[in-house]
Order: sequence, then structure tokens, then C-alpha cells
Amino acid sequence: MEKVKQQAYLAAKEIIEKAGLKKGSILVVGCSTSEVVGNTIGTNSSPDTAEYIYIGVAEAAKEAGVFVAAQCCEHLNRAIIVSRSAVPGAAEVNVVPQPKAGGSFATAAYKNIPDAIALEEITADAGLDIGFTLIGMHIKKVAVPVRLQNNKIGKATVLAARSRPKFIGGVRAIYNEDIM
Repeated sequence: MEKVKQQAYLAAKEIIEKAGLKKGSILVVGCSTSEVVGNTIGTNSSPDTAEYIYIGVAEAAKEAGVFVAAQCCEHLNRAIIVSRSAVPGAAEVNVVPQPKAGGSFATAAYKNIPDAIALEEITADAGLDIGFTLIGMHIKKVAVPVRLQNNKIGKATVLAARSRPKFIGGVRAIYNEDIM
């Protein structure tokens, strides 16, 4: 389990650095503990594994002053667990994740995040997808894939993304002006 914690820490630290996250940024994390322990997503939820992964991610986030937002599973429509201080005034939803309804990682986050609340959605600055959990819906436009060196936690593949501002204008805008 210590290895899983270390892998989670290194993956989180790497995306925080590569995405250039600043203090107060939000890192969304989706995690299938089933995938981490070598099974298919949704088949073998592991609360113990989730605790270690959460501790590793939270440690890297704390060092950078970044908030962790934990994505619940599809049974809770991929709701988000986050600290109230990360999203002042956000509209909360009334749900408490459980290992088989929300996922073990979201449950660990709810238990460990100070003043945790649940939201229907969030627009995070970057994200970690541990075990194909589909976090893209919770990342600001425009989401850009980030290739991580630390791309495994246990047996799960780790995908990452960061956001960047939209490009507005450019060649197409100049072309359209020329036509008019």
C-alpha cells in the first residue's frame, strides 16, 4: 500500500508541476480502486486502497496549495467532493458517497477533506484519471492531455489533463475579415 501511496503522490506532483497549477487551483481526481488492484472498473472497490491513494494525492496538493476535487462514480452521476473553501458560494447537492455508490476514492475524500461538500459539477484546472474514470467533464475548457512519466498507480493506467485558455481569433478570424 505504501507503494500505491507513493505512486499517487508522484503522479499528482507531476501533473501539478506540468500544468503549472498555482495556489488555490483545483485538481480533479477520478479513481477506480478496482483498476488499481487489477480488476475491471466497478467490480472490486477497495476502501483501504482509496485511503492510501487519497493520502498521496492530498500530500502533493497540500505542498502546492492546490485543492483536490474527487469525482464520484457514475452511480452518483460523477458528482464532485471538494472543500467548501475551494468553491465559495457553489450550489451543493445532497449526497454522501459510499464505496459501492460514489466509489471508494470519493468516500475517502469525503472523510478526509476539511469541510467537504458535494457538487454536481466543477471546472477544475487539471485532473488525474486513475483507471479510466472519465474526468474530462470536470476540467475547464480547453482540456489538453498531459503525458505523465508516473502513469501507473498499482495496476491502473493514469491519464492526465490540464486546461488552457481558448484561442480566439487567429487565422480564421483574419480570413473572415478579408471576405467581408
